[in-house]
Amino acid sequence: MDAIQYLQKIGGVARTRQLLAAGYSRTEISRLPEQGAKQPRRGVFMLKGCKPEFATAIRNNAKVTCASAASYYGLWLRNPPEQHHLACDHGHGSGFVRHRTIRFDADPALPLASVEDAVIHSLGCLQPNAAAAMAVSAVRLRGVPLALLRGELSAHKSRPSLLILQELDVRAESIVEVNTQHLLKSHGIAYDAQVQLPGIGRVDFLIEGVLIVEVDGFAFHADRSALRRDLYRNNASTLKGFSVLRYPPEAIWYEPGRVIAEIRAVLERRRNAPPRLVSK
Repeated sequence: MDAIQYLQKIGGVARTRQLLAAGYSRTEISRLPEQGAKQPRRGVFMLKGCKPEFATAIRNNAKVTCASAASYYGLWLRNPPEQHHLACDHGHGSGFVRHRTIRFDADPALPLASVEDAVIHSLGCLQPNAAAAMAVSAVRLRGVPLALLRGELSAHKSRPSLLILQELDVRAESIVEVNTQHLLKSHGIAYDAQVQLPGIGRVDFLIEGVLIVEVDGFAFHADRSALRRDLYRNNASTLKGFSVLRYPPEAIWYEPGRVIAEIRAVLERRRNAPPRLVSK
């Protein structure tokens, strides 16, 4: 591929030294402006529409990390960051969130920190709920060992970050389940997660052995067969004496007080007047 195609492949922005390392001659690089690349400063080539976080990283001799790297690795993050998060070993530049330490090899072509560094940076930067979601998804989806994260943070005595990892529940299968875990823990409600119940199947959360809490994802009930299976599951839960509460993601995110109040109301009712189980 020619130099302009390579530039497109790596996000639309690069320094001269990266282009040279990729095997392009200085003559080929000098022709980039004729092919549509801009030079915002000496030694930097940028295409129109390039990824803004990459442009900021290249301008500041840094790597994209933390929340800004989440989408590249498919990590769970509800809201994109307002500022770019960059990792660099200098104190120059402004207008971005700065992370200092890079522990692992970064992407060889993109100005992108490793997934391990992105997660470690998030643990010391984001709110615990958001950091936990990134960490759980890194473990489940990217195969990052939880022990590795704990070991790195133990070595650097990162107490707040270690606390998040110590409480991490990697049984969550989606970001909304991580958020539900956090909601229950923060209100002192003990739970078991991803429980297999005979005659019912696997449920998201089981509280005090009597209340099933299910959190439905966005793709839930995509077809009639999914709806039918879910109705039968609900009926089976009722026949076996369980109470069931179901919530969409919006309830967990925007109405957490209502969710907790309903859970507590059901638990209180069951404690005061436990229903007789009905067997099949």
